[in-house]
Amino acid sequence: MSTQPFTVLCLASYEKGQEFMRECKRQGARVFLLTSQSIAGADWPRESLDDIFLIPDKDKEWNRQDVIYGVSYMARNHRIDRIVPLDDFDVETGAALREHLRIGGMGDTTARYFRDKLAMRVRAKEAAIAVPDFVHVLHYDALREFMKRVPGPWLVKPRMQASALGIKKIHHEEELWRHLDHLGDKQSFYLMERFVEGDVYHVDSVISERAVVFACASKYGKPPMHVAHQGDVFTTKTLSPTSAEAKAVLKANKTVLQTLGLVRGVSHTEFIMGKDGTVYFLETSARVGGANIAELVEAATGVNLWREWAKIECEQGEKSYMPPIAEKNTAALLISLAKQEHPDMSAYNDPEVWWKMNRKHHAGLIVTSPKASRVDELLESYLQRFYNDFFTTAPLPDKATN
Repeated sequence: MSTQPFTVLCLASYEKGQEFMRECKRQGARVFLLTSQSIAGADWPRESLDDIFLIPDKDKEWNRQDVIYGVSYMARNHRIDRIVPLDDFDVETGAALREHLRIGGMGDTTARYFRDKLAMRVRAKEAAIAVPDFVHVLHYDALREFMKRVPGPWLVKPRMQASALGIKKIHHEEELWRHLDHLGDKQSFYLMERFVEGDVYHVDSVISERAVVFACASKYGKPPMHVAHQGDVFTTKTLSPTSAEAKAVLKANKTVLQTLGLVRGVSHTEFIMGKDGTVYFLETSARVGGANIAELVEAATGVNLWREWAKIECEQGEKSYMPPIAEKNTAALLISLAKQEHPDMSAYNDPEVWWKMNRKHHAGLIVTSPKASRVDELLESYLQRFYNDFFTTAPLPDKATN
């Protein structure tokens, strides 16, 4: 009988998830990291890792067959109990490895619902969840019928990208055909949907045995697509769970996650509240939200999503996960591309400042307080100061770079 400790294999094609690995080690697990050769020297928590395995990568992309060969070779000497993708782009790789090695967890079909924007919309629509009208960019007659039936503008979105990357706003039919000529053979990897105006929300959740055991609702200052494409300071603020808008998106979030079949882990899910008051499901994921949203949630609630995710993945036997009691603060996050390589943020020194970003050509911080009015006051003041002190713009890349 094997005496090897419970083993977690983390997949990270981008530098993130350090606290997840640390918590797995605190839980007594043996922790392996599979990452890209190009980021082998990143700030990984080496004191919490039993070994690091490197995969050759080109533009942060892995050859799926190389990964399967490599992990299968590793498994000759190491029993693997959990495979955990730490980034959105690793979810499909993790599912393929679980299927190949017959390890429990999310398989290929369910992974599609948390990566493929077309798959998640089709499944949501089948379950009568409100989504913007959409069509697969595939059959041209279907596209023509869609444009006649659904008033523009429309959004052409990549099915597998993250955030607002690769989204194109289309205003008339001729513009669509020109864009499809540009996409060429990649067209079928896109969908087109009705552009819905409204406020955009995100719900960040912890899920244990199909139940949403923790959720924090927040509202973006401006929609992420607007920030990414038109240039703006990115802001988001947590909502009181008793507010009408929080109740609406929290309820929708439970329905979405149960419908799509997430059994355990974490999720970042986005909704838009249209001018008609309808809450439309936009997209979801089986990972911690990016853009320092994990820090925002922790500042408001005291709950670290990476740590809670690790605790759930390390559950064994009769032990059952118990979520922490959330604090009831309000928090706001601001991030801006900065014209300075190392922006000086020392003047942002109010006692409510909970965290500051340390990244080249970026300025960012989080404020938190038990008083929502104080957070609103600081958010308004700091936003204007960010524009004056730091703000600059740069072209949006075609794909994620970090």
